[in-house]
Amino acid sequence: MSNETTESEIDSHETQAGRDTAARHEQIDYLNREVNLLKPSTPFMRDHLKVVWVSFITWALLTFGPPVLTYFAPELMTTQLPVIGFPAHYFLVAVLTPTSSLVLAFIYSRKRDQLDEKYGIDHTTTTEDTSSEKGGETAVTDGGSIE
Repeated sequence: MSNETTESEIDSHETQAGRDTAARHEQIDYLNREVNLLKPSTPFMRDHLKVVWVSFITWALLTFGPPVLTYFAPELMTTQLPVIGFPAHYFLVAVLTPTSSLVLAFIYSRKRDQLDEKYGIDHTTTTEDTSSEKGGETAVTDGGSIE
């Protein structure tokens, strides 16, 4: 038997004894995998797509919900709120929509960080300096050279 893991074993949803998610994630060649939003090809893509779709549906409901509700129930949505004196539809559109967008952005970033941690993705890695091997100077971002 071979010790190498096949793609079907990597893609399976079942957990394998003695192997964590980050180790399986390291074996996947993402550059050669097909990206399909309706059928993700890797476990990370599946989990990330769940977060994206839930966030999108929540955003759509919170953004378009108050105007649609105002159309279907104008007597309810145009009543004055007792404490602040604004109509309900105005308050929901002026306060709920921008606030919910900020909250959703925060939740998405937290969920994405959790996914990165689960799959062992580290965004703080740096590349090695190979200027001594090439014998030339290292270029900086503005096109100059390091002094």
